[in-house]
Amino acid sequence: MRLVPSIRLSPLTQKRLQNFLRIRRARVSLVVLTALFAVSLISELLCNSRPLYLRVNGKHYFPFVQNLTQQTLLGPGADATRVNYHAFTASPAFTADPRNRVLWAPVPFSPGDVADAASLSAYRTVKVSVVPETYVGRLNLLPDQSVILPVSCGPFFPGAAQLEGVRLDTHWKLPEKLQAALADRFAGRASPAQSFTLAHVTQAALTARVSLPETQSRPTPPASVRLMFRQSTPPDLPLQLGFRRNTEGGVYPVTGRAWQKIPAAYRPHILKLAAEGFAGSAPSASIVWKDRHASVACALNEIAWPYPPVKGHWMGIDAAGRDVLSRVLYGMRISMAFGLLLVVWAMAFGLVIGAVQGFFGGWVDITGQRITEIWSALPFLYVMILIGSVLGRSFLLLLICYSLFNWIGISYYVRAEFLRLRDRTFVEAARCQGLSSARIIFSHILPNALTPLITLFPFNLIGAIGALAALDFLGFGLPPLTPSWGELLQQAQMFRWAWWLILFPSLALFSVMLLTVLIGEGLRDAFDPRQQTKME
Repeated sequence: MRLVPSIRLSPLTQKRLQNFLRIRRARVSLVVLTALFAVSLISELLCNSRPLYLRVNGKHYFPFVQNLTQQTLLGPGADATRVNYHAFTASPAFTADPRNRVLWAPVPFSPGDVADAASLSAYRTVKVSVVPETYVGRLNLLPDQSVILPVSCGPFFPGAAQLEGVRLDTHWKLPEKLQAALADRFAGRASPAQSFTLAHVTQAALTARVSLPETQSRPTPPASVRLMFRQSTPPDLPLQLGFRRNTEGGVYPVTGRAWQKIPAAYRPHILKLAAEGFAGSAPSASIVWKDRHASVACALNEIAWPYPPVKGHWMGIDAAGRDVLSRVLYGMRISMAFGLLLVVWAMAFGLVIGAVQGFFGGWVDITGQRITEIWSALPFLYVMILIGSVLGRSFLLLLICYSLFNWIGISYYVRAEFLRLRDRTFVEAARCQGLSSARIIFSHILPNALTPLITLFPFNLIGAIGALAALDFLGFGLPPLTPSWGELLQQAQMFRWAWWLILFPSLALFSVMLLTVLIGEGLRDAFDPRQQTKME
């Protein structure tokens, strides 16, 4: 005797199921999405700051499902406080007994744990800036081409012990256009701003860019004319070097290409400055750089949040110091659970409303449609803000509020299917047999009206997951400590240089939506009635 009756699928349903399984992309997407959701359901076994297994003093514990205290582990003499398992397993109370054992999750961080900056001290870096010197100077020129009031012009007059009173034409070749421009200015005539490239008289490789400012016409000629000197070749771009310290205390560069541009003779000196930077000081120096000088400055980069991916934190750390991998994994479970619960509730409620309107018609249908239209006109976001400010934010409250609006589209589809099917022959036969309206609705019409619900299910799931991420991004979704993809993307907007806060949540959201879309397209193709008919 069978206590549970076997489920028999109709030939049409079997054929649709076979059509879906033939579509490889839909079949694979369903397997992958199911596997991802299954992995997220066991997130505590993968990402957890509490050990999976702990043996202390011959007793066995499973902290990831047990709330233990110091007193439970060490006896009545200990405090009845929560256990910091990382500190406890490193303390002598645990390490003194070689029989004690601990088994951690692959990622020993929970989504709400703040990382210890001291544990990342090995990843501190010293930034060294090498800024090549740029030669800029100014001087005033008398009508006899004597120099007065020179400022920072030494590099442009090599070999000159004193610049005051030196004639400009004894060091630089003055082109005719420059001489004409000087003559106009000494005559008091108006002249536009002009620039000239000069070559040195004795050093052919030395050139300079000379600029004359704009002048207005004046009745009294000026006693001198100001000239600005700049190096004609553009200066080298500043270099940013990064250095890290190994376990032995040695310093090594982490920016290889920039390090190769440093002259070999000055690399030991810069390494010494970087080592001093790790001690907390900010040393600086000046080195020779391609026949000129360059300023070198060091600065220690302390660990700050957010922090990029490193060993142990494979997806980086967010702005609050929490592990991004654990928050992405837990966020997948919350997003999928929210989407599935919302879609199931919305479809169930929309199915009942649409079925009643479509089956009975008349004033029931008209009244239901007017109420639905009025309800759909309510501003959903304003309602969410109002309810959240009054009642707070929680998973259940958000689910209930969103489901109050998400059934409307489903009811339209179900109503249309019931209006189409209620006058069919099999429905008339059921009425003639005296079956109740509920029996006709759920046993005869509903099985034939499920096609739009099944094909729309994946796309409604996408909408629910995307809506949750959008609400969290705007700050009207789940509570702040709840792992959420939208909350990580909100942090990414604040810290746009933190690429890991953009990449990994976006990749998770995109992957789930893409897989769901492929499943939805497969269902739509499998339930296409044109594939079940054949022209003869």
